[in-house]
Amino acid sequence: MSTATKTIDKLGDAIKNAFKTAISEGLLPEAEIPSFHIEIPADLSHGDLATNAAMVSAKAFRNAPRKIADIITSKLDLSGTNVSRFEIAGPGFINFFYDSSYYGEVIEEINTKGKDYGRSDYGQGKRILVEFVSANPTGPMHIGNARGGAIGDSLSSVLDAAGYNVSREFYVNDAGNQIEKFGLSLDIRYMQLYKEGYELPEDSYHGQDIIDHAKAFAEVYGDKYTEASTEERRKALVAFALPKNIEGLERDLLKYRIKYDRWFRESTLHESGAVKHIVDLLTEKGHTYEQDGAIWFKAAQFGADKDFVLVRSNGIPTYVVPDIAYHYDKLVTRNFDKAIDILGADHHGYVPRLKAALTALDVDAERLDVVLMQMVRLLRNGEVYKISKRSGKAITLVTLLDEIPIDAARFFFNLREANSHFDFDIDLAIEESSKNPVYYVQYAHARICNIIKNLSDEGIQKRECTPDDYKKLTAPEELELISKLSSYETEIIGAAKEYDPSRVTRYVYDTATLFHKFYNACRVKCDDESLMQARLALCIAAKTVIANVLNMFKITAPESM
Repeated sequence: MSTATKTIDKLGDAIKNAFKTAISEGLLPEAEIPSFHIEIPADLSHGDLATNAAMVSAKAFRNAPRKIADIITSKLDLSGTNVSRFEIAGPGFINFFYDSSYYGEVIEEINTKGKDYGRSDYGQGKRILVEFVSANPTGPMHIGNARGGAIGDSLSSVLDAAGYNVSREFYVNDAGNQIEKFGLSLDIRYMQLYKEGYELPEDSYHGQDIIDHAKAFAEVYGDKYTEASTEERRKALVAFALPKNIEGLERDLLKYRIKYDRWFRESTLHESGAVKHIVDLLTEKGHTYEQDGAIWFKAAQFGADKDFVLVRSNGIPTYVVPDIAYHYDKLVTRNFDKAIDILGADHHGYVPRLKAALTALDVDAERLDVVLMQMVRLLRNGEVYKISKRSGKAITLVTLLDEIPIDAARFFFNLREANSHFDFDIDLAIEESSKNPVYYVQYAHARICNIIKNLSDEGIQKRECTPDDYKKLTAPEELELISKLSSYETEIIGAAKEYDPSRVTRYVYDTATLFHKFYNACRVKCDDESLMQARLALCIAAKTVIANVLNMFKITAPESM
């Protein structure tokens, strides 16, 4: 637990004790103390910490918030909290100010913990499976997959730092309608090489990759399969092309610095009988019925908007059944405490169906959380890139990474909450200036490295600082930067709770901003050796925090730029 977290916890206990004392002395009526928040104010001139304890207690204690604030602060013992004073503001907010010793403790903690600073045991080792990207293996990954990859991988890293036991997984849809369509598309492109009269249906795959696979197949087998049955030919084409696509997905994601713990194939659910088992289980529990030869699930009884088909009249399961089986495998067979899916916003109607099925199977649907991700627009020269998957001219993950640095891609795609639309400015991602947020953060790290190197070249090395050294850090730019550094663990835990890794991306950008502000206002090398050492220690702490965020998100932390 960090110094900042301990401070907030101790302050919270002190406030509760003040309430109890006031109640015991008859200053407040007997009542249960409501839950309250302690947080860092947006404007630090109002204080380092603030609480709404008096505001939320008005109803319980039948008093005006301002009066409650006066009462509890009169009984407040701040000893041992790292807080030295308070002020009551407005209608009853209570603002707190750190003791001068707090800032030195934060710097010492960061420089002692180093790479481990910010990590906590908040998650208590609970097992979480994060499934993300899971792109259709019938073609290359698109821009939506690029955003999903950055968000999913970064969220996994945040959860790991917050003390969860995290596994990353890619679900390979290597069965079902999309594979049938894949086989049909390959078949027609292959036959077009040898015979006339074969036209590709509008709803099939028109990409250049299909043509390339058909030509590669022909280079190996020639016209051998032109006289084979359609079923045999398509089976051979899929067996040839699909493994290459899956290998390509893995290779491209590794280039994007994403490595999965497991690639889970949908086909294994069919082969093992897991798909049939789900239908049988729901039927045994009385949650299905037959209509027009199909098997329906009574989904409306479990929170879905309507019932839906599990098995068609031809005996073939619908696409949702393998998905139910897959999540049943996650939460029951493998017994993860929590499963998190990163999905496109177009899946919003699919989630209640999946949760309804899990509930009917006696699985706590609250153990499944879904992060719905909005669309991405690519901008170039201020205009939207027009792309079309069907024409074969889509901007894929690989073509994007050929144009922009991987650092920029990972940083930019994690700049906004998943549920917000995002405009990706290609020109800005390439630009080497302070306008580019990833460059701006990386430059802060490189600038600190340069400060340390220049001092070292002059024979000035960091020494152990004393509390008196740190007490010389009194400039607003120094204290604001230290306060931001102290909240890193809190930001990680908050991001883990909200499934929002962009919160940490914004945090590191704000940290870089405060460092640049400090750099411009306070000379590290100065005549006061004690102050110089304290500022050098602060620089090293800022460098550590920036590097920890960048490394966590698999973004380079350069020593020079």
